[in-house]
Amino acid sequence: MSLGKAVRLALQGVAEPGKAEAMRTYMKSTMPFLGVQAVRRRAALRRVFAEHRLESAPEWRRAVLALWREAEYREERYAAVELSGYHLYRDYQTLYTVPMYEEMIVTGAWWDLVDELATHRVGGLLTTYPDSMRPLMLEWAHDRDLWKRRTAILSQNRFKERTDTALLYACIEPSLSDNDFFARKAIGWALREYAKTNPDEVLRYVNAKGLTGLSRREALKNLPLT
Repeated sequence: MSLGKAVRLALQGVAEPGKAEAMRTYMKSTMPFLGVQAVRRRAALRRVFAEHRLESAPEWRRAVLALWREAEYREERYAAVELSGYHLYRDYQTLYTVPMYEEMIVTGAWWDLVDELATHRVGGLLTTYPDSMRPLMLEWAHDRDLWKRRTAILSQNRFKERTDTALLYACIEPSLSDNDFFARKAIGWALREYAKTNPDEVLRYVNAKGLTGLSRREALKNLPLT
């Protein structure tokens, strides 16, 4: 049995169809849900992934993209995201994965799919390959595609004291004039994460740039009232 077929059968086996429509409505998804809660989904996928080992990086990339492109239910796309980060394939996280993640980000085009890729997959590549990924994040920060811009902004969310502040600000600034909710939210979220390491600098930046509304509220959410 192929990995893709095994994933679909496993998800169907733990689905609660009565919850599917509420999940679809909450996520504002045009793609239907099976009704699989996150904890049950992850447990089922761990079993499938352990039983269907992929022997090379190209085979793994093909499997991820097949799950993604052939998905009929949103949980199948969640499975593709999880397979992309499965621990057995950690060594396959190289620059060759960038086109795969770019396709998933652009075609996923919603926070539940993009944010995991941005903060964990693309962020991981930025850590490992800064000389190649830094200019790419700057390029994505200026892209017409909202989700590539959001990815660039969020790519350092887990970096803490390793945050490249100049890169963070360079990725944020092309979106400062964007009124889209997901752009504003990304700016605030990225600054809020950095504020856990350097609150004074985030407060300075927020005030210097005159950030207002959602971006400001999110950025300063955990700081003392000023």
